[in-house]
Amino acid sequence: MSEDSEKEDYSDRTISDEAESDEETFVNLVSEDLHRCALLTGNSINAPSFPRTTQMLLEYQLGRWVPRLREPRDLYGCSSSGPLSQTRWPYHCEVIDEKVQHIDWTPCSEPVYIPTGLEMGPLYPNSKEGTVVYLAEDAYKEPCFVYSRIGGNRTPLKQPVDNCDSTLMFEARFESGNLQKVVKVAECEYQLTVRPDLFTNKHTQWYYFQVTNTRVGIVYRFTIINFTKPASLYNRGMRPLFYSEKEAKSRNIGWQRRGDQIKYYRNNPGQDGRHYFSLTWTFQFPHNKDTCYFAHCYPYTYTDLQEYLSAINNDPVRSKFCKIRVLCHTIARNMVYVLTITTPLKNADSRKQKAVILTARVHPGETNSSWIMKGFLDFLLGDSSDAQLLRDTFVFKVVPMLNPDGVIVGNYRCSLAGQDLNRNYTSVLKELFPSVWYTRNMIRRLMEKREVILYCDFHGHSRKENIFMYGCGGSDRCKAFYLQQRIFPLMLSKNCPDKFSFSACKFNVRKSKEGTGRVVMWKMGIRNSFTMEATFCGSTLGKKQGTHFNTKDLESMGYHFCDSLLDYCDPDRTKYYQCLKELEEMQKQVNLEKVLDDSNTSLKEITLDSESSSQGSDSSESNDSQTYFPKLTSQKKHLKTKKERNSTRASLQNAIQEEQEVCDQGHLVQRHNQSNSKVKDTRPNISDDYVFYCVGRQFPNQNLV
Repeated sequence: MSEDSEKEDYSDRTISDEAESDEETFVNLVSEDLHRCALLTGNSINAPSFPRTTQMLLEYQLGRWVPRLREPRDLYGCSSSGPLSQTRWPYHCEVIDEKVQHIDWTPCSEPVYIPTGLEMGPLYPNSKEGTVVYLAEDAYKEPCFVYSRIGGNRTPLKQPVDNCDSTLMFEARFESGNLQKVVKVAECEYQLTVRPDLFTNKHTQWYYFQVTNTRVGIVYRFTIINFTKPASLYNRGMRPLFYSEKEAKSRNIGWQRRGDQIKYYRNNPGQDGRHYFSLTWTFQFPHNKDTCYFAHCYPYTYTDLQEYLSAINNDPVRSKFCKIRVLCHTIARNMVYVLTITTPLKNADSRKQKAVILTARVHPGETNSSWIMKGFLDFLLGDSSDAQLLRDTFVFKVVPMLNPDGVIVGNYRCSLAGQDLNRNYTSVLKELFPSVWYTRNMIRRLMEKREVILYCDFHGHSRKENIFMYGCGGSDRCKAFYLQQRIFPLMLSKNCPDKFSFSACKFNVRKSKEGTGRVVMWKMGIRNSFTMEATFCGSTLGKKQGTHFNTKDLESMGYHFCDSLLDYCDPDRTKYYQCLKELEEMQKQVNLEKVLDDSNTSLKEITLDSESSSQGSDSSESNDSQTYFPKLTSQKKHLKTKKERNSTRASLQNAIQEEQEVCDQGHLVQRHNQSNSKVKDTRPNISDDYVFYCVGRQFPNQNLV
């Protein structure tokens, strides 16, 4: 590949598209009232004092229009100092000046809470009888998003009550904070209301707030009263997250799962006739006069992401194979970043590299997805031989935060459009859903250049334990690639059996999910298109059973994802065929159970159904034999990675077992190629005479160990 073509591959044309449409986008936001606009280009103001140029931007700050020059195009990538861009908030959002920071710390195994059955839901008096100790400014003074400003509303902030000896003080007007109102209903009991997603009246799930003026030896009770989901992981032993600044400074202890007397229960109907649900817990603070935090899950803010990307950009090694660009701007003018990770190659063979696409944080309250993404990037950008092999083999396109606006303001599910972005991948409204619109188009253009072998969108799940995947296998009557789409999740479950549950995976497309990234990318032609769901709680599997996931557990899933990708694409196809055979056996069992449930089904129909299941799987393999089967090459290059070390375990088996395995695999391949009677057993000999089956070229020989 030439240097010019290399640059074209790293860059994204949406950068120029976004810059050229900058004025048009903001003109659409302008109403008859000029003061409701966030940003205008100079030539959109009919005044002789302003130059007629698109390089002059007018920004509304603190009651007046402030002119500034548009940033040079190069700054659409990364800055060499500090965060990549200043965070923008809806203009009416109050924001404190202090920056909230938390240390990185990994606790020991934290068991889930075991309910005693004696937990009581508090009976509160009328809230008007309590004392309001925290009240955020009305978030609904505007019916929809109007414009943004850097840093939000920095006018002097007031608390309903002054600091006193006995009353806890609350704060949540910081990045990703979410708290609307706190009422002190008893001496040590507080009733909290979390803010629904901006410009909606629902999606109350995420919470993250600060508590100060604490006292030791006092049993406090906190009750969040306006959850909307009837089921919650708090019913299954999940504890709230707690962080103490004094514990962090004195003992280097970070986020912990804490709390007692935890109960999630149904409330009386609200004023709007809807039923709400409460989460209540008791707590004792470890220090007097401490600054503490509670959260639904480990926070990961937009600023955290920017600092992480800045570190990559300033690293002379990682920045060579990780290029950071701006995919687009959100409706609040925050940047959505896209990372291109691969070994830069300057020859024509680079276009034969397959692509892998990963995205996260389309739902802002699902912070566990960002920790998985961080673990994935840490491993892929590391110096291990497996990481280098992945970079040599693939082109990775990564969008680590699809919904920065929602992350900033503390939403749980929606963007500032008041809509779920993961239901709008089919939308043509670029101005309303820019991040998913540009992501879809970026992937479409990428597919014109190279094959995309896998797409995965990272999420969090609020009602199930473990980590699992949703795929798009379709019904069992669509046998083409029916089992192949299950191989990668099955491999992932084998690589991390104490975290990932294959039995919890589902492979269907419901009508309500047709606008999700997973389904849209599948219909665009990406065969392996997944949503990976990570619980907010913990595991029911193996050694992790009955414990919460911490950040290191979530980050480790990013490593296992990379490891499973190498397994899936290993020229030694032993693991691939083992998984395929196991899936066929699973499918036969499922089909048999379905038939036995139908009392009107005859024995003949049972036999036919079993055969049709097998035939469908056979045809799916033979229809794609050129893609899924390795090819011979005259050159011999041997990899020395973890995959080779895994394959050596097979040589430890006795001769009878090894021979039986080979026979089983040969029989499996023969059935998968029966559509061509002239084709004999094309199964590889498990040697290094094969090229990478997905990429169509040999693994690079760079003395990887």
